Amino acid sequence: MLKGNAIIGQSGGPTSVINSSLAGIIDAAKGFESIDKILGMRFAIEGFMQGNVIDLGAESEQTIDGLKGTPGSVLGSCRHKLQDEDLPVILDMLKKYDVRYMFLAGGNDTMDTIHRIEMYAKQQGYEMVGIGVPKTVDNDLFGTDHTPGYGSAARYVAISVMQSGILARDMQKVDKFVIMQTVGREAGWLAAGAAAAKKAPQDPPHILCLPERAFDKDKILAKVKECQEKFGFVSIVCGEGITFADGTPVSSAQSKDKFNNVEFGAMGGASAAMALHKMISDEFSFRGEFQITESLTMCGADRASRVDIEEAYMAGAAAVGLAKQGKTGLMVTLERESNRPYKCVTGEVALNEVAVKAKPMPDNYITPEGNFVTDEFIEYLRPLVGELPEYAKLSYKKV
Repeated sequence: MLKGNAIIGQSGGPTSVINSSLAGIIDAAKGFESIDKILGMRFAIEGFMQGNVIDLGAESEQTIDGLKGTPGSVLGSCRHKLQDEDLPVILDMLKKYDVRYMFLAGGNDTMDTIHRIEMYAKQQGYEMVGIGVPKTVDNDLFGTDHTPGYGSAARYVAISVMQSGILARDMQKVDKFVIMQTVGREAGWLAAGAAAAKKAPQDPPHILCLPERAFDKDKILAKVKECQEKFGFVSIVCGEGITFADGTPVSSAQSKDKFNNVEFGAMGGASAAMALHKMISDEFSFRGEFQITESLTMCGADRASRVDIEEAYMAGAAAVGLAKQGKTGLMVTLERESNRPYKCVTGEVALNEVAVKAKPMPDNYITPEGNFVTDEFIEYLRPLVGELPEYAKLSYKKV
């Protein structure tokens, strides 16, 4: 069994429960006799290459326990795209700090980062264990039933849509529609999460625009007209990455990040919600509203799902469990055993099966019309978001 220090990093966008995973790793690592010191990367792999390393073992038990309910990424994150020339620098830092165990929490690109580091170290004859801990509000990682962070973000979206829908219902004589945009470049999991808010046909959301289906302007406008005439207002939720049939983003965004991902709405470009707002206004002369929450869904600790917090901690602890077994080159997975009662356990998947890939929503979760989700998806979703608030409704009995 390898003997040395462990280092932990958090990378990419945060979630409201990524720090719970950090707490899980730290607590489990304290009980692993092969780990001497528990270190942290300040600002992820970018900070590590600069020697920005902190002593997590110096933190109090109270602080570590408090991480379970703390939003953001307390270690600090980055979106550095790993280059081949970075690998020798990282290896030098691994040797300098006697790191034999590396745990990185993140999404697709993070899994690619730790996979490449682990492989390079092996090629250079440096023994180390590299384990990935899943994280992303997008819920688009391969190999896992769902990702820590998704349930809380979906809950945030559902409550927001529920509350903004009440406002739209009551203000329908002024504003005929409301649009909410969620993050999600290629997968509609988060936009689809809004469906948890719906209990009756008139309840929001009425229309979902998902990246998995080509955006058909004529069909969407027809659906808008139908819903407005039936309910008096229209609630629409769209993923930021929706595209027309030819692949052109509805947002008309052109800028890209370091990973060559389109930054929807960045640098002055239109957002999908703004573009859709204009289409509806131009077609029907309706006044309406749009809401673009961006990172709010990633840090809404006040709306975090209890299941999500517990599973994030469980995933962090499981990462150390894999290391104890002498395993490396893996990502922890969440495996659902049943819905009623809900039961989930951890598993494992090879990093090379996860890295730089995106998992779209399966066809059986999307209605044939392409603008809403099926009952199968609702069954999948409900345990993750938990119970939603109940609001009073008048009977509107006329005098």
